[in-house]
Amino acid sequence: MRRREFITLLGSAAAAWPLAARAQQPEKRYTIGILSAGSAPVLRKVLFDALRELGWIEGKNVVFEQRYAENRLERLPELAADLVRLKVDVIAVAGTLAPLAAKRVTSTIPIVMTAAGDPLGSGLVASLARPGGNVTGMSLMAPDLGAKRLELLKEVLPRLSRVAVLWNADNPYSALVFKETQTGGQTLGIDVRSLEIRDPDDFEGTFEAARRQRPDALITVEDPLTVDHRKRIADFAVGQQLPSLHGVREFAAAGGLMSYGASLADLFRRAAGYVDKILRGAHPADLPVQQPTKFEFVINLKTAKALGLRIPDKVVALADEVIE
Repeated sequence: MRRREFITLLGSAAAAWPLAARAQQPEKRYTIGILSAGSAPVLRKVLFDALRELGWIEGKNVVFEQRYAENRLERLPELAADLVRLKVDVIAVAGTLAPLAAKRVTSTIPIVMTAAGDPLGSGLVASLARPGGNVTGMSLMAPDLGAKRLELLKEVLPRLSRVAVLWNADNPYSALVFKETQTGGQTLGIDVRSLEIRDPDDFEGTFEAARRQRPDALITVEDPLTVDHRKRIADFAVGQQLPSLHGVREFAAAGGLMSYGASLADLFRRAAGYVDKILRGAHPADLPVQQPTKFEFVINLKTAKALGLRIPDKVVALADEVIE
């Protein structure tokens, strides 16, 4: 081989070595913390699938550290602190209580709300348009939700005069929706009674209180505690021959008569988009809190039959989904 050809070949090989070395370097692996006051979110798979579609593959370029308080709120601060100690890159949080706990222990790690009740009213963000700190994501809050649920119940039960509302008294979002429902009841001439719970041990006593109140219908405000126990709540209502309307679709799927509220699946998918943006360099302070854009009215006709209740055709026509 001629000397000039040899030198050219050697130079080409040397130039290729850094490229090969770079190609062999492992892709950076990010850590996403998952935090909930309840058990694993019912739509956790929706979040993970949406992240996968955006290129985040578990075990390849992302690892999930999951922490669930199982509705024992005293555990929440330590679980949030544990994720901070692990130096996760972002924390995806379900509900309202989990982001509040996470915000108390870090002002630097980005926090993405998958479906927080009232981010502004609970102090999670300074503004929906300009969150201003390390918290952003999706809000579950929609105006006049309580009144709308009463109106739907009254379409099914024209003589409706007394409604019991089951809500988590430790959750500021649930408290707000309950107050809205009371206000709506005053307008519609419906007596709205409170059924408060704070942890899983409260259900039996609360159910007994409901039996004493003898309401015409039951409304459940959505939050991690009530969603975790949705089948228990739905079964109680059917057992008492009590028509019910619940905050999100998952209750109707579990046997509740009806549900009306924001689509959790849509919010979780959109939250995945924010996690993606942050991992690619966006700052949470620059990402406005997004509000629900998709609402679902679901009717379970199987449950209606068990209650001996006929849902008017005009109400069925309004439904986004009918479970038969």
